Amino acid sequence: MQSRVLGWPLAVKRLVVLALDVALALFATWAAFALRLDGFFWPVGAQWAVFAVAPVLFVPIFIKLGLYRAVFRYSGQAALHATGMAVLIYACLLSLVLLWMRWPGVPRSLGILQPLVFLFLVGASRAVARFWLADLSRAQSRREGTLLIYGAGTSGVQTAEALRLSQQYSLLGFVDDDDDKVGRHINGLRVYASPEVSELIASQGVTDILLAMPSASRERRNAILGSLRDLPVHVRTLPGLSDLASGRVTVQDFHELEIEDLLGREPVVPRAELLAQDLTGQVVLVTGAGGSIGSELTRQILQQRPRQLLLFEHNEFGLYAIHQELQAICLAAGLSVELVPLLGSIANPHRLKAVFSTYQPATVYHAAAYKHVPMVEDNPGEGVRNNVFGTLNLAQAAATHGARRFVLISTDKAVRPTNVMGATKRMAELVLQALAAQSHGTTFCMVRFGNVLGSSGSVVPLFRKQLAAGGPLTVTHAEVTRYFMTIPEAAQLVLQAGAMGQGGDVFLLDMGQPVKIVDLARRMIELSGLRVRDAAHPGGDIEIAITGLRPGEKLYEELLIGDNPEPTSHPRIMKAHEDYLDWPRLEPHLQTLQQAGLEGDVATIKAVLQTCVQGYQAQPAVLD
Repeated sequence: MQSRVLGWPLAVKRLVVLALDVALALFATWAAFALRLDGFFWPVGAQWAVFAVAPVLFVPIFIKLGLYRAVFRYSGQAALHATGMAVLIYACLLSLVLLWMRWPGVPRSLGILQPLVFLFLVGASRAVARFWLADLSRAQSRREGTLLIYGAGTSGVQTAEALRLSQQYSLLGFVDDDDDKVGRHINGLRVYASPEVSELIASQGVTDILLAMPSASRERRNAILGSLRDLPVHVRTLPGLSDLASGRVTVQDFHELEIEDLLGREPVVPRAELLAQDLTGQVVLVTGAGGSIGSELTRQILQQRPRQLLLFEHNEFGLYAIHQELQAICLAAGLSVELVPLLGSIANPHRLKAVFSTYQPATVYHAAAYKHVPMVEDNPGEGVRNNVFGTLNLAQAAATHGARRFVLISTDKAVRPTNVMGATKRMAELVLQALAAQSHGTTFCMVRFGNVLGSSGSVVPLFRKQLAAGGPLTVTHAEVTRYFMTIPEAAQLVLQAGAMGQGGDVFLLDMGQPVKIVDLARRMIELSGLRVRDAAHPGGDIEIAITGLRPGEKLYEELLIGDNPEPTSHPRIMKAHEDYLDWPRLEPHLQTLQQAGLEGDVATIKAVLQTCVQGYQAQPAVLD
């Protein structure tokens, strides 16, 4: 019966509630008469008029104040306040009607007594409906699993209030490390100590733990995750509280753990003056604007309110997507930034000349590049054309048309590279260093960092897809180690580092401690509530498969070619001092490289790269 009621159309539910309120108003009128006359009552004469007037007065007021738009399962203090306000207005109107009409046999005090009884009845009906539906939700939830909320603060309590009404959960209680809270009950839910979690999982069948600690430090979150990783429970984080309160959230809507919770450090608050220095009120060009780094750069640049933001991208759909997204941001935030979507390739110098002569950008962020190591290894000519000569074309256009600042987004794979992609990125750095030494009016600098989480080349989306498919998670080598940084943090640091450039600078971003990819895979499996299947645990759920190093792949990445990087005024940005070739020495190599790229002469391409790029080894790494 309960399930059928919940399945009724919304309009039918509202009519049922309206009919119930009319019945309650009539009963409240009879009860008020009976109380006032101190005995059993049956209306006669003009007394019937009060029964007719009551619904006529309260129904429009309740509709106007939205009482029939509320959903009982998710109503709370705000709904009770609205009900009280509606009944107060109704009481005032009813009292005026009774004073004005002066019906015989109708006490004037009925204008106060009837609304009080009516308010009690309406409030009681809402409470009964709410708890009735909550009981149904809890009964249904036991088929879905049992949930603990880690964090008994404001966010945890608000979340519990919404989740207890969901139809998919059995909410067991809270977990908290605050001794003052442990052992107490909050809204009927017990607060447990963190050491009790493993026992609760075993005895109560807990299947999910939801982190509700938005203000906790990254270090604290990492410590909590570390304590949970060996337990057979799925750990997730909260969706937005607005979604929870709306009643639209299901178990599928909970966020999987953000990978920065597993790997990251506390982010450093960006320096506002560095972010705004070359952006506010300027014409800014971002190449590769549809890519993972380029798109995040455009989002953050937009917040600094440039006069014009040029989005340069060769992928039509990528350009369309970021343009639409930025337009929506401008509309929502009231930003008056002119967005200019520009299709084109950095390998086309004529297109670049047209763009620079038309828009005269003052600041350029060059994020367009081919960056997938195996793909560039198989297509070295295209890698050279795009990564080296695309950068040269763009830099020359910037210098010719008076751009004040040019920032190249580089990579840790440019350091002693074992692959063509990394070597081409180091060649792009050499091009800018050589141009900077010629004292152009344009300040050229480059920012070098490692893997960004969630980018098109990141391993994290691949692991999530493999987890969803039941595994295995593929790792190329048990010792492969990488640096990681979130896309927003990387983009913020790029903007700040670029603003510090004096000319020819190679900035390095502090990526924290490197992480073994196999350890990352293991943590993602365990924090999904699953177990790793290996020789020691043949009954596990997900296997980690070692597939072998890909052509040109390194076991370890570095950020620095030389030694002793110089600190800057920013704690996460360092400056490298590295050798380079001046333009007269570099130019002949570039001419040879360009011709070899056009002819597809792979041997010559690799020979030139090996001559110019310190530490480049043309052969892929071979392990014993």
